[in-house]
Amino acid sequence: GNMSFSCLEPRVVPVTFLSSSSFLALRGTSGQDEVFVSFQFRTWNKEGLLLSSKLHWSSGGFLLYLSDGRVKINLHKTGKVLSDITTGAGLNNGQWHSVSLSVKRSRISVRVDNDVTSSAHAFIPLQIYSDVFYFGGCPSSGNISECNTSFGGFQGCMRHIFIGNKAVDMISIQQNGFGNFSDLLIDLCGITDRCLPNYCEHGGECSQSWNSFHCNCDNTGYKGATCHYPIYEQSCEAYKHRGNTSGFYNIDSDGSGPLGPFLVYCNMTDATWTIIQHNSTNLTRVKSANRENPHTVFFKYSASLDQLQATINLADHCEQELAYYCKKSRLLDKSDGMPLSWWIGRTNETHTYWGGSLPAVQKCACGLEGSCIGSQHYCNCDADRDEWTNDTGFLSYKDHLPVTEIVITDTDRPNSEAAYKLGPLLCRGDRTFWNSASFNTETSYLHFPTFHGEFSADISFFFKTTASSGVFLENLGIQDFIRIELQSPSEVAFSFDVGNGPSEVIVQSHSSLNDNQWHYVKAERNVKEASLQIDQLPQRSHSAPPDGHIRLQLNSQLFVGGTASRQKGFLGCIRSLRLNGMALDLEERAKITPGVEPGCPGHCSSYGNLCHNGGKCREKYSGFSCDCTFSAYAGPFCKKGKHISAYFWTGTSVTYNFQEYYTLAKNSSSHASSFYADMTLAREAITFAFRTTRTPSLLLYVSSFYKEYLSVIITRNGDLQIRYKLDSHQDPDVFSISFKSMADGQLQHVKINREEETLFVEVNQNERMKFVLSSGTEFNAIKSLILGKILENSDVDEETMKANSQGFVGCLSSVQFNHIAPLKAALHHSSSAPVIVKGRFTESNCGTLTGADSTSSETTHPFADHSGPIDEGKPLANAIRSDSAIIGGVIAVVIFILLCITAIAIRIYKKKGIYSKNEAKGSENENSAESALKSELSMQNTANENQKEYFF
Repeated sequence: GNMSFSCLEPRVVPVTFLSSSSFLALRGTSGQDEVFVSFQFRTWNKEGLLLSSKLHWSSGGFLLYLSDGRVKINLHKTGKVLSDITTGAGLNNGQWHSVSLSVKRSRISVRVDNDVTSSAHAFIPLQIYSDVFYFGGCPSSGNISECNTSFGGFQGCMRHIFIGNKAVDMISIQQNGFGNFSDLLIDLCGITDRCLPNYCEHGGECSQSWNSFHCNCDNTGYKGATCHYPIYEQSCEAYKHRGNTSGFYNIDSDGSGPLGPFLVYCNMTDATWTIIQHNSTNLTRVKSANRENPHTVFFKYSASLDQLQATINLADHCEQELAYYCKKSRLLDKSDGMPLSWWIGRTNETHTYWGGSLPAVQKCACGLEGSCIGSQHYCNCDADRDEWTNDTGFLSYKDHLPVTEIVITDTDRPNSEAAYKLGPLLCRGDRTFWNSASFNTETSYLHFPTFHGEFSADISFFFKTTASSGVFLENLGIQDFIRIELQSPSEVAFSFDVGNGPSEVIVQSHSSLNDNQWHYVKAERNVKEASLQIDQLPQRSHSAPPDGHIRLQLNSQLFVGGTASRQKGFLGCIRSLRLNGMALDLEERAKITPGVEPGCPGHCSSYGNLCHNGGKCREKYSGFSCDCTFSAYAGPFCKKGKHISAYFWTGTSVTYNFQEYYTLAKNSSSHASSFYADMTLAREAITFAFRTTRTPSLLLYVSSFYKEYLSVIITRNGDLQIRYKLDSHQDPDVFSISFKSMADGQLQHVKINREEETLFVEVNQNERMKFVLSSGTEFNAIKSLILGKILENSDVDEETMKANSQGFVGCLSSVQFNHIAPLKAALHHSSSAPVIVKGRFTESNCGTLTGADSTSSETTHPFADHSGPIDEGKPLANAIRSDSAIIGGVIAVVIFILLCITAIAIRIYKKKGIYSKNEAKGSENENSAESALKSELSMQNTANENQKEYFF
């Protein structure tokens, strides 16, 4: 019959609303009781007006619009909202969505995507005036003021527009003018997916609008417009030189590269150690393993192997301790030369050398030293003895670390057993952080391969200079280029061109940048923006032009410290240069480049402020260190409190002379007033702890050339008393703290702080007490600080004299006067520090013992006063032989025998107690295998070393 082998689909004519001022005005169906409008739309914008019209015979109207990706309808009259209903969600996802609006007999309903659950209804006491419907917006000179909304016009596409169940023919409207429109694109949907390709890096979530896209960088570890730049430092060394102390930190070893951050422990000592743990840290015992059925263990670290490799490559040195215990279990089979146990490293290669040895030699540490059990063996375990021994040491060849697997095969013979324990991966330093070069002439530069940062590029480095200008680096293309330069003493510029014309981002500093101090520069350019930051100044950024060129194409070499034209070269130092997370080896290239020298001295000028509490900054070739010799504190920045304690005996005196720190002209007949002024104090901060049972006692005394002084004493009734004399013509100010006896043999902590005439005292962390001095506000020309007994002539008050006559017998700990630590100087640096020690003076741990331990401490350092010699039990001479003496002698012999038996029993009991105690501790802190092996080793060692004790 009459048919055709085709199916003509109705032609779909989309329309694109290009801007927020676009609109489409279509005639409605006036005179009808009901209104029906439907259409489909797609957009990336969360906000935008979809449809609007007027209410009948009123100044009100209705608005159908998008708000936060949901469809809302708003009916209002003369500024009063009659109804506000919402439906749908996530409608700005770039997909087509349908909306239908129906009004019949004062009932209005809206449905989205033909979903009954996504529909909303409302009743209105008015009739819609449907002469004209406005889609997407309305004319700027129109009559409908309600179109002037805060959310603006619609940007996106519409199609399948129906009014009163009749499809709107957009081609006819375009040709014949049945309607009104502005800034539309008919018969084409011109929407662009700006998240394809996705320029959000490191897992950043892309969202978009009509004109742009946005990257959500939450929980990625990165920041910036495209989640490109890392928020974490690349190493523990970098954290340390921000002033951080030991603790857990996230590090990102490859910076903005593809590897993500991971958690490590940073041990901030003089050397900075990075500690990376794995999943099997306990001692593991192995039995019944052979070559057919080996014991294999895999180690999983808190980072991927790629992350570990990046961390190891950055480090100056890495090591991992491998402890291997054995009893009749060999590492090497001498008969066929095949290994019986081995380990596998990062690159999946098998290794047969063990801790303390070198690669490529099948030996243990004792084999290198020639100290193995049996001279013919290279490992202790190869002696195959029926007793526990071990081959333990550090593996330190970086290319083989970390250990990922251990295989053991020789534990299936009678009484054969092995045990192993693998420590965490330890890496020290960061060889890129201090990698630097010095540029000595304006024509000198270093060149490197072309920098490839087509869509994302970040550059960071430190510089220091005394020059007023100079180019840090430059890379050119045919038209494109990238350059960072010091334009003036206080201005750094980041300029580039990706085909849209030259752009420049400038940061100005309020202070000079050519002050020969290290300054940090970070520049980033991506498809959205370019930014520049100097030190901690606010970051400056410029947005990229919309729909412009985004690809940076370079082809020349990268010039560092100069330009290809050798103009405006840089004079000074550049350090730790990283491009897209990769560090450039400036020192290696500088060794072969004239006019450039590897390294750069003078780190203390920038980092010296990190040394606290009187610590002195010491220069190193790669970095610096804090010398805490004359500080009461320890640690990498002299911030960690260190408890240094000493026991004072009768007559002990420690004198710290302040004048040694100041310049005094030789052969001067009198102390110059300028010299006195250098040692005038308006404030003191004093802390110390003590333990004694003697009263009265002198704890601390500070003298002056002007007969001013400070004394801290314990009175006869046990009160703590502080006596300040800051005016030689007045009596001293006396302040007593008497809430308890301070001479009870317990450790007492005292803090004294003076700010001019105000004195604060805190004892044993109790509430701080406040006192006011009347004798003055300045401590003039201080001379010395004395602990113990004052041996020099001094003009002090009677109570201080009484306390000094006894001196001090007991423990003094953690003494600090401002930044000076007299005990530390006397005990550890007596040859270089201005300190004089008289009498018996010994270092002790008495300042760290609690009250429960005070009895044992008093056994070593008795606090009771021994006015005479101690009876040491000398034998009696010329004893009279009598019956009582004979009876006494018999009793003495019996007691002696009983004591000997008791002593031997106690000795044996203690030995057993030690073993049981070790096992108990092991069960608390380690697994049973480790504790049992330790017990066996302990018993074995004890039997070998002390076997004659029990025979006796």
